[in-house]
Amino acid sequence: MDLSAYIVPVLLLLCAVCGLRRKVDVYDALITGAGSGLQVVARILPSMAALLCAVYMLRASGAMELLTGLLTPLLHALGLPPEVTALMLIRPMSGSGALAVGSELMARYGPDSYIGRVAAVMLGSTETTFYTIAVYFGAAGIRKTRYAIPAALTADLAAFVFAALSVRWLTA
Repeated sequence: MDLSAYIVPVLLLLCAVCGLRRKVDVYDALITGAGSGLQVVARILPSMAALLCAVYMLRASGAMELLTGLLTPLLHALGLPPEVTALMLIRPMSGSGALAVGSELMARYGPDSYIGRVAAVMLGSTETTFYTIAVYFGAAGIRKTRYAIPAALTADLAAFVFAALSVRWLTA
């Protein structure tokens, strides 16, 4: 018997029972919360659509390959294999796109290869920065991100370099 299938229904039932004990109109609270959620989605949707469009345009236009060629000397200096450039550029924008690129790298080079391990550590140690900022700042109604994007991208770059160095150190 799989108990995990009953967790969500039991939690919903407990919320309804607690609401009834406190004499709260549970249905009205549900409708109000759903309406608030739809308002947040309506505020976030334009920035999400623009973000996803930009990711697909980068890949389809060939700009990703051009950036890979331009960044190869810098990546070698940082200790990153140039094969992970696409992952490094897509990850801050799209989690699903990054997973697709990471899966492609692991299928091509193998999950136990240096490139596969660097890709795996990159996927686990970085965030979809622009997605997260679009969602949270959009939900809060903040238009000017100020230092949030440069700071987050600096943290991502540090994580990418750390990924390469840690994999190299652990496999040495």
